[in-house]
Amino acid sequence: MAKKKLEQVNLIDTFQDFKETKNIDRTTLVSVLEDSFRSVLQKTFGSDENFDVLVNPDKGDFEIYRNRLVVADDEVTNPNAEISLSEAQKIDDDYEIGEDVSEKVNFAEFGRRAILNLRQTMASKILELEHDNLYNKYVDKIGTIVSAEVYQVWRREMLLLDDEGNELLLPKTDQIPSDFYRKGEAARAIVLRVDNLNNNPKIILSRTSPDFLQRLLEAEVPEINDGLITIRKIARIPGERAKIAVESYNERIDPVGACVGVKGSRIHGIVRELRNENIDVINYTSNIKLFIQRALSPARVSSIVLNEEERKAEVYLQPDQVSLAIGKNGHNIKLASMLTEYTIDVFRELDNDEEDTEDIYLDEFKDEIEEWVIDAIKSLGLETAKSVIDAPRDMLIEKADLEEDTVDEVLRILKAEFED
Repeated sequence: MAKKKLEQVNLIDTFQDFKETKNIDRTTLVSVLEDSFRSVLQKTFGSDENFDVLVNPDKGDFEIYRNRLVVADDEVTNPNAEISLSEAQKIDDDYEIGEDVSEKVNFAEFGRRAILNLRQTMASKILELEHDNLYNKYVDKIGTIVSAEVYQVWRREMLLLDDEGNELLLPKTDQIPSDFYRKGEAARAIVLRVDNLNNNPKIILSRTSPDFLQRLLEAEVPEINDGLITIRKIARIPGERAKIAVESYNERIDPVGACVGVKGSRIHGIVRELRNENIDVINYTSNIKLFIQRALSPARVSSIVLNEEERKAEVYLQPDQVSLAIGKNGHNIKLASMLTEYTIDVFRELDNDEEDTEDIYLDEFKDEIEEWVIDAIKSLGLETAKSVIDAPRDMLIEKADLEEDTVDEVLRILKAEFED
Protein backbone atom coordinates (compact mmCIF):
# COMPACT_ATOMS: atom_id res chain seq x y z
CA MET A 1 0.00 0.00 0.00
CA ALA A 2 2.83 2.35 0.88
CA LYS A 3 4.46 1.61 -2.47
CA LYS A 4 1.26 2.51 -4.35
CA LYS A 5 0.90 5.69 -2.34
CA LEU A 6 4.50 6.56 -3.17
CA GLU A 7 3.86 6.00 -6.89
CA GLN A 8 0.90 8.36 -6.79
CA VAL A 9 2.96 10.99 -4.97
CA ASN A 10 5.69 10.59 -7.58
CA LEU A 11 3.11 11.17 -10.30
CA ILE A 12 1.98 14.38 -8.63
CA ASP A 13 5.60 15.50 -8.31
CA THR A 14 6.05 14.81 -12.02
CA PHE A 15 3.08 17.03 -12.88
CA GLN A 16 4.45 19.79 -10.68
CA ASP A 17 7.82 19.50 -12.44
CA PHE A 18 6.10 19.91 -15.80
CA LYS A 19 4.29 22.97 -14.57
CA GLU A 20 7.47 24.62 -13.35
CA THR A 21 9.75 23.75 -16.24
CA LYS A 22 7.32 24.31 -19.11
CA ASN A 23 5.90 27.56 -17.77
CA ILE A 24 2.29 26.41 -18.14
CA ASP A 25 -0.43 27.88 -15.96
CA ARG A 26 -2.28 25.65 -13.47
CA THR A 27 -5.64 25.70 -15.25
CA THR A 28 -4.05 24.53 -18.47
CA LEU A 29 -2.06 21.88 -16.61
CA VAL A 30 -5.24 20.51 -15.02
CA SER A 31 -6.88 20.26 -18.44
CA VAL A 32 -3.84 18.50 -19.92
CA LEU A 33 -3.65 16.17 -16.91
CA GLU A 34 -7.31 15.19 -17.22
CA ASP A 35 -6.98 14.60 -20.96
CA SER A 36 -3.89 12.48 -20.34
CA PHE A 37 -5.70 10.33 -17.75
CA ARG A 38 -8.65 9.84 -20.08
CA SER A 39 -6.35 8.86 -22.93
CA VAL A 40 -4.76 6.11 -20.79
CA LEU A 41 -8.16 5.00 -19.46
CA GLN A 42 -9.44 4.66 -22.99
CA LYS A 43 -6.45 2.53 -23.97
CA THR A 44 -6.85 0.36 -20.85
CA PHE A 45 -10.64 -0.11 -20.75
CA GLY A 46 -11.66 0.73 -24.30
CA SER A 47 -13.70 3.76 -23.16
CA ASP A 48 -13.41 6.60 -20.66
CA GLU A 49 -17.06 7.70 -20.82
CA ASN A 50 -18.01 6.14 -17.47
CA PHE A 51 -15.03 7.58 -15.59
CA ASP A 52 -14.90 10.82 -13.60
CA VAL A 53 -11.43 12.38 -13.30
CA LEU A 54 -11.10 14.95 -10.54
CA VAL A 55 -7.98 17.06 -10.27
CA ASN A 56 -7.30 19.37 -7.33
CA PRO A 57 -4.96 22.14 -8.53
CA ASP A 58 -4.52 23.54 -5.01
CA LYS A 59 -3.31 20.29 -3.43
CA GLY A 60 -1.84 18.93 -6.61
CA ASP A 61 -3.56 15.51 -6.25
CA PHE A 62 -6.19 13.66 -8.25
CA GLU A 63 -8.98 11.09 -7.91
CA ILE A 64 -10.55 8.76 -10.46
CA TYR A 65 -14.03 7.25 -10.11
CA ARG A 66 -15.56 4.53 -12.30
CA ASN A 67 -19.34 4.52 -12.66
CA ARG A 68 -20.99 1.15 -13.35
CA LEU A 69 -24.58 -0.08 -13.59
CA VAL A 70 -25.72 -2.81 -11.16
CA VAL A 71 -27.09 -5.89 -13.00
CA ALA A 72 -27.98 -9.42 -12.03
CA ASP A 73 -25.05 -11.72 -11.32
CA ASP A 74 -25.43 -13.67 -14.55
CA GLU A 75 -26.16 -10.68 -16.83
CA VAL A 76 -22.78 -8.87 -16.83
CA THR A 77 -21.79 -8.38 -20.50
CA ASN A 78 -19.44 -5.38 -20.14
CA PRO A 79 -17.35 -5.53 -16.96
CA ASN A 80 -16.16 -1.97 -17.50
CA ALA A 81 -19.67 -0.49 -17.59
CA GLU A 82 -21.56 -3.09 -15.50
CA ILE A 83 -21.13 -4.69 -12.06
CA SER A 84 -22.89 -7.75 -10.66
CA LEU A 85 -25.29 -7.30 -7.75
CA SER A 86 -23.17 -9.47 -5.46
CA GLU A 87 -20.02 -7.41 -6.22
CA ALA A 88 -21.91 -4.17 -5.69
CA GLN A 89 -23.25 -5.32 -2.31
CA LYS A 90 -19.69 -6.01 -1.19
CA ILE A 91 -19.19 -2.27 -1.50
CA ASP A 92 -22.52 -1.37 0.10
CA ASP A 93 -25.34 -3.73 1.15
CA ASP A 94 -27.99 -1.23 0.03
CA TYR A 95 -27.21 -1.42 -3.70
CA GLU A 96 -29.98 -2.82 -5.92
CA ILE A 97 -30.26 -3.77 -9.58
CA GLY A 98 -30.51 -0.70 -11.86
CA GLU A 99 -28.56 1.64 -9.58
CA ASP A 100 -25.22 3.27 -10.42
CA VAL A 101 -22.12 2.39 -8.43
CA SER A 102 -19.35 5.01 -8.23
CA GLU A 103 -16.13 3.35 -7.19
CA LYS A 104 -12.81 5.09 -6.52
CA VAL A 105 -9.97 3.78 -8.69
CA ASN A 106 -6.34 3.67 -7.59
CA PHE A 107 -4.42 4.53 -10.72
CA ALA A 108 -1.28 2.89 -9.36
CA GLU A 109 -3.12 -0.48 -9.52
CA PHE A 110 -3.14 -0.22 -13.31
CA GLY A 111 0.51 -1.17 -13.28
CA ARG A 112 3.78 0.37 -14.37
CA ARG A 113 2.90 0.26 -18.07
CA ALA A 114 -0.19 2.40 -17.53
CA ILE A 115 1.80 4.87 -15.43
CA LEU A 116 4.50 4.99 -18.12
CA ASN A 117 1.83 5.57 -20.78
CA LEU A 118 0.40 8.37 -18.67
CA ARG A 119 3.75 10.09 -18.39
CA GLN A 120 4.45 9.69 -22.11
CA THR A 121 0.99 10.94 -23.03
CA MET A 122 1.31 13.91 -20.75
CA ALA A 123 4.81 14.72 -22.02
CA SER A 124 3.50 14.63 -25.60
CA LYS A 125 0.53 16.87 -24.77
CA ILE A 126 2.71 19.27 -22.80
CA LEU A 127 5.19 19.49 -25.69
CA GLU A 128 2.34 20.13 -28.15
CA LEU A 129 0.93 22.80 -25.85
CA GLU A 130 4.36 24.36 -25.42
CA HIS A 131 4.77 24.56 -29.21
CA ASP A 132 1.32 26.15 -29.55
CA ASN A 133 2.15 28.71 -26.87
CA LEU A 134 5.49 29.51 -28.51
CA TYR A 135 3.87 29.87 -31.94
CA ASN A 136 1.11 32.15 -30.65
CA LYS A 137 3.56 34.21 -28.61
CA TYR A 138 5.81 35.00 -31.57
CA VAL A 139 3.07 35.32 -34.18
CA ASP A 140 1.86 38.25 -32.09
CA LYS A 141 5.42 39.64 -32.11
CA ILE A 142 5.92 39.62 -35.90
CA GLY A 143 7.19 43.06 -36.88
CA THR A 144 8.52 43.89 -33.39
CA ILE A 145 12.10 44.04 -32.13
CA VAL A 146 13.36 41.33 -29.78
CA SER A 147 16.65 41.04 -27.94
CA ALA A 148 18.19 37.61 -27.47
CA GLU A 149 21.48 36.00 -26.49
CA VAL A 150 23.72 34.49 -29.15
CA TYR A 151 24.06 30.77 -28.42
CA GLN A 152 25.64 29.37 -31.56
CA VAL A 153 27.06 30.90 -34.74
CA TRP A 154 27.02 28.80 -37.90
CA ARG A 155 27.95 29.54 -41.48
CA ARG A 156 24.38 29.95 -42.75
CA GLU A 157 22.56 31.11 -39.64
CA MET A 158 22.86 32.10 -36.01
CA LEU A 159 21.01 30.52 -33.08
CA LEU A 160 19.79 32.80 -30.31
CA LEU A 161 17.94 32.13 -27.06
CA ASP A 162 15.32 34.43 -25.57
CA ASP A 163 14.75 34.98 -21.83
CA GLU A 164 12.74 31.75 -21.59
CA GLY A 165 15.28 29.66 -23.49
CA ASN A 166 13.27 29.53 -26.71
CA GLU A 167 15.32 29.11 -29.87
CA LEU A 168 15.35 31.91 -32.46
CA LEU A 169 17.09 31.81 -35.83
CA LEU A 170 18.84 34.68 -37.61
CA PRO A 171 19.75 33.52 -41.15
CA LYS A 172 22.93 34.83 -42.76
CA THR A 173 20.83 36.43 -45.50
CA ASP A 174 19.02 38.47 -42.85
CA GLN A 175 22.21 39.66 -41.16
CA ILE A 176 23.93 42.92 -42.05
CA PRO A 177 27.10 41.99 -44.01
CA SER A 178 29.37 43.48 -41.34
CA ASP A 179 27.51 41.84 -38.42
CA PHE A 180 29.84 39.90 -36.12
CA TYR A 181 28.67 38.27 -32.91
CA ARG A 182 30.26 35.99 -30.35
CA LYS A 183 28.52 33.46 -28.13
CA GLY A 184 26.92 35.13 -25.11
CA GLU A 185 26.51 38.54 -26.74
CA ALA A 186 23.09 40.18 -27.05
CA ALA A 187 21.65 40.80 -30.49
CA ARG A 188 18.63 42.81 -31.55
CA ALA A 189 16.49 41.95 -34.56
CA ILE A 190 12.92 42.04 -35.78
CA VAL A 191 10.66 38.98 -35.81
CA LEU A 192 10.30 38.45 -39.55
CA ARG A 193 8.04 35.39 -39.62
CA VAL A 194 7.10 32.22 -37.71
CA ASP A 195 7.10 28.96 -39.65
CA ASN A 196 5.08 26.09 -38.17
CA LEU A 197 6.04 22.79 -39.79
CA ASN A 198 4.53 19.71 -38.13
CA ASN A 199 3.60 21.82 -35.11
CA ASN A 200 7.26 22.69 -34.57
CA PRO A 201 7.54 26.51 -34.58
CA LYS A 202 10.59 28.06 -36.21
CA ILE A 203 11.06 31.76 -35.37
CA ILE A 204 12.96 33.66 -38.05
CA LEU A 205 14.57 37.02 -37.22
CA SER A 206 15.93 39.73 -39.52
CA ARG A 207 18.25 42.71 -39.23
CA THR A 208 18.02 43.64 -42.91
CA SER A 209 14.27 44.22 -43.15
CA PRO A 210 13.13 47.85 -43.65
CA ASP A 211 10.74 47.20 -40.74
CA PHE A 212 13.76 46.80 -38.42
CA LEU A 213 14.90 50.32 -39.29
CA GLN A 214 11.34 51.60 -38.87
CA ARG A 215 11.00 50.09 -35.37
CA LEU A 216 14.36 51.55 -34.35
CA LEU A 217 13.15 54.96 -35.50
CA GLU A 218 9.87 54.59 -33.64
CA ALA A 219 11.81 53.82 -30.45
CA GLU A 220 14.07 56.87 -30.84
CA VAL A 221 11.54 59.42 -32.14
CA PRO A 222 8.55 59.86 -29.78
CA GLU A 223 6.77 62.04 -32.35
CA ILE A 224 6.30 58.94 -34.51
CA ASN A 225 4.55 56.98 -31.75
CA ASP A 226 2.48 60.06 -30.95
CA GLY A 227 1.24 60.11 -34.55
CA LEU A 228 2.74 63.53 -35.29
CA ILE A 229 5.19 62.08 -37.83
CA THR A 230 4.50 59.29 -40.30
CA ILE A 231 7.11 57.10 -42.00
CA ARG A 232 5.83 56.83 -45.56
CA LYS A 233 8.52 54.69 -47.15
CA ILE A 234 11.89 53.09 -46.36
CA ALA A 235 14.50 51.79 -48.81
CA ARG A 236 17.60 49.97 -47.56
CA ILE A 237 20.81 48.45 -48.78
CA PRO A 238 21.68 46.85 -45.41
CA GLY A 239 24.93 48.01 -43.89
CA GLU A 240 25.54 50.52 -46.68
CA ARG A 241 22.84 53.15 -47.04
CA ALA A 242 19.15 53.82 -46.43
CA LYS A 243 16.63 56.46 -47.43
CA ILE A 244 13.55 57.27 -45.37
CA ALA A 245 10.61 59.42 -46.47
CA VAL A 246 8.76 61.04 -43.57
CA GLU A 247 5.77 63.34 -43.33
CA SER A 248 4.27 65.52 -40.61
CA TYR A 249 0.67 66.67 -40.33
CA ASN A 250 1.68 69.40 -37.90
CA GLU A 251 3.14 72.45 -39.64
CA ARG A 252 5.12 73.35 -36.54
CA ILE A 253 7.07 70.08 -36.62
CA ASP A 254 9.99 69.51 -38.97
CA PRO A 255 9.83 65.74 -39.56
CA VAL A 256 13.38 65.47 -40.88
CA GLY A 257 14.83 67.47 -37.99
CA ALA A 258 12.80 65.49 -35.45
CA CYS A 259 14.07 62.18 -36.83
CA VAL A 260 17.70 63.27 -37.00
CA GLY A 261 17.70 65.06 -33.65
CA VAL A 262 19.96 67.83 -32.37
CA LYS A 263 23.39 67.29 -33.91
CA GLY A 264 22.20 63.87 -35.07
CA SER A 265 21.55 62.64 -31.52
CA ARG A 266 18.55 60.51 -32.45
CA ILE A 267 19.93 59.00 -35.63
CA HIS A 268 23.44 58.19 -34.33
CA GLY A 269 22.28 55.30 -32.14
CA ILE A 270 20.42 53.76 -35.07
CA VAL A 271 23.44 54.17 -37.37
CA ARG A 272 25.61 52.32 -34.83
CA GLU A 273 23.05 49.52 -34.46
CA LEU A 274 23.01 49.12 -38.26
CA ARG A 275 26.83 48.93 -38.49
CA ASN A 276 27.34 52.52 -39.70
CA GLU A 277 24.65 52.36 -42.35
CA ASN A 278 24.30 55.88 -43.77
CA ILE A 279 20.73 57.11 -43.35
CA ASP A 280 19.17 59.88 -45.44
CA VAL A 281 15.88 61.31 -44.16
CA ILE A 282 13.80 63.29 -46.64
CA ASN A 283 10.40 64.98 -46.65
CA TYR A 284 7.70 62.96 -48.37
CA THR A 285 5.50 64.64 -50.97
CA SER A 286 2.77 63.38 -53.28
CA ASN A 287 4.34 65.46 -56.07
CA ILE A 288 6.26 62.69 -57.86
CA LYS A 289 8.77 64.99 -59.58
CA LEU A 290 9.62 66.72 -56.33
CA PHE A 291 9.78 63.37 -54.51
CA ILE A 292 12.24 61.98 -57.07
CA GLN A 293 14.27 65.17 -56.82
CA ARG A 294 14.50 64.83 -53.04
CA ALA A 295 15.22 61.10 -53.27
CA LEU A 296 18.24 61.76 -55.50
CA SER A 297 19.84 64.19 -53.05
CA PRO A 298 22.59 65.28 -52.61
CA ALA A 299 22.53 65.61 -56.42
CA ARG A 300 20.86 68.76 -57.78
CA VAL A 301 18.34 67.84 -60.46
CA SER A 302 17.81 70.19 -63.42
CA SER A 303 14.63 68.66 -64.86
CA ILE A 304 12.56 65.47 -64.85
CA VAL A 305 10.43 63.85 -67.58
CA LEU A 306 7.89 61.34 -66.23
CA ASN A 307 6.26 58.35 -67.87
CA GLU A 308 3.58 57.58 -65.29
CA GLU A 309 2.13 54.60 -67.17
CA GLU A 310 5.44 52.72 -67.19
CA ARG A 311 6.55 54.37 -63.92
CA LYS A 312 9.77 55.61 -65.45
CA ALA A 313 11.57 58.92 -64.92
CA GLU A 314 14.22 60.56 -67.07
CA VAL A 315 16.28 62.84 -64.85
CA TYR A 316 18.51 65.51 -66.36
CA LEU A 317 21.46 66.88 -64.42
CA GLN A 318 24.55 68.98 -64.95
CA PRO A 319 27.62 66.83 -65.75
CA ASP A 320 29.13 67.37 -62.30
CA GLN A 321 25.93 66.11 -60.65
CA VAL A 322 25.64 62.81 -62.50
CA SER A 323 28.08 60.89 -60.28
CA LEU A 324 26.34 62.26 -57.16
CA ALA A 325 22.97 61.06 -58.46
CA ILE A 326 24.34 57.60 -59.16
CA GLY A 327 26.26 57.45 -55.90
CA LYS A 328 28.92 55.06 -54.66
CA ASN A 329 28.37 51.61 -56.18
CA GLY A 330 25.18 52.96 -57.73
CA HIS A 331 23.51 53.00 -54.30
CA ASN A 332 21.97 56.48 -54.49
CA ILE A 333 20.03 55.93 -57.71
CA LYS A 334 19.05 52.41 -56.67
CA LEU A 335 17.64 53.59 -53.34
CA ALA A 336 15.87 56.51 -55.02
CA SER A 337 14.19 54.06 -57.40
CA MET A 338 13.18 51.80 -54.49
CA LEU A 339 11.85 54.75 -52.50
CA THR A 340 9.83 56.35 -55.30
CA GLU A 341 8.93 53.06 -57.04
CA TYR A 342 10.00 54.62 -60.34
CA THR A 343 12.71 53.37 -62.70
CA ILE A 344 15.11 56.31 -62.84
CA ASP A 345 17.47 57.01 -65.75
CA VAL A 346 19.93 59.86 -65.40
CA PHE A 347 21.05 62.02 -68.32
CA ARG A 348 23.66 64.71 -68.66
CA GLU A 349 22.08 68.06 -69.44
CA LEU A 350 23.69 69.70 -72.44
CA ASP A 351 25.05 73.22 -72.22
CA ASN A 352 23.55 75.83 -74.52
CA ASP A 353 26.53 75.70 -76.85
CA GLU A 354 26.47 71.90 -77.11
CA GLU A 355 24.65 70.14 -79.88
CA ASP A 356 21.25 68.99 -78.76
CA THR A 357 21.72 65.28 -79.42
CA GLU A 358 19.57 62.59 -77.89
CA ASP A 359 20.91 59.95 -75.54
CA ILE A 360 20.94 56.27 -76.53
CA TYR A 361 20.06 53.23 -74.41
CA LEU A 362 22.92 50.75 -73.89
CA ASP A 363 20.83 47.92 -75.35
CA GLU A 364 21.19 49.62 -78.74
CA PHE A 365 24.92 48.74 -78.71
CA LYS A 366 24.50 44.94 -78.44
CA ASP A 367 26.01 44.53 -81.91
CA GLU A 368 29.28 46.12 -80.77
CA ILE A 369 29.37 45.40 -77.01
CA GLU A 370 28.86 41.93 -75.50
CA GLU A 371 25.56 41.54 -73.66
CA TRP A 372 27.14 40.43 -70.36
CA VAL A 373 29.25 43.62 -70.34
CA ILE A 374 26.11 45.74 -70.88
CA ASP A 375 24.33 43.87 -68.07
CA ALA A 376 27.27 44.47 -65.71
CA ILE A 377 27.18 48.21 -66.42
CA LYS A 378 23.37 48.37 -66.10
CA SER A 379 23.63 46.75 -62.65
CA LEU A 380 25.18 50.05 -61.51
CA GLY A 381 22.04 51.93 -62.53
CA LEU A 382 23.56 53.16 -65.79
CA GLU A 383 21.07 52.59 -68.59
CA THR A 384 22.21 55.01 -71.30
CA ALA A 385 25.36 55.79 -73.27
CA LYS A 386 25.84 59.31 -71.87
CA SER A 387 25.37 58.16 -68.27
CA VAL A 388 28.23 55.69 -68.82
CA ILE A 389 30.41 58.32 -70.47
CA ASP A 390 29.79 60.69 -67.53
CA ALA A 391 30.45 58.01 -64.91
CA PRO A 392 33.94 57.79 -63.35
CA ARG A 393 36.13 55.30 -65.22
CA ASP A 394 37.45 53.78 -61.98
CA MET A 395 33.91 53.10 -60.80
CA LEU A 396 33.12 51.16 -63.98
CA ILE A 397 36.25 49.05 -63.54
CA GLU A 398 35.82 48.35 -59.84
CA LYS A 399 32.06 48.14 -59.32
CA ALA A 400 31.08 46.51 -62.61
CA ASP A 401 34.01 44.10 -62.18
CA LEU A 402 35.32 44.77 -65.70
CA GLU A 403 38.85 44.76 -67.08
CA GLU A 404 40.43 48.15 -67.85
CA ASP A 405 40.73 47.29 -71.55
CA THR A 406 37.04 46.33 -71.64
CA VAL A 407 35.96 49.61 -70.05
CA ASP A 408 38.17 51.65 -72.37
CA GLU A 409 36.74 49.84 -75.41
CA VAL A 410 33.16 50.45 -74.19
CA LEU A 411 33.88 54.16 -73.67
CA ARG A 412 35.49 54.39 -77.12
CA ILE A 413 32.43 52.85 -78.79
CA LEU A 414 29.99 55.06 -76.89
CA LYS A 415 31.92 58.29 -77.45
CA ALA A 416 32.26 57.53 -81.16
CA GLU A 417 28.49 57.50 -81.43
CA PHE A 418 28.30 61.18 -80.45
CA GLU A 419 31.24 62.42 -82.50
CA ASP A 420 30.69 64.17 -85.82
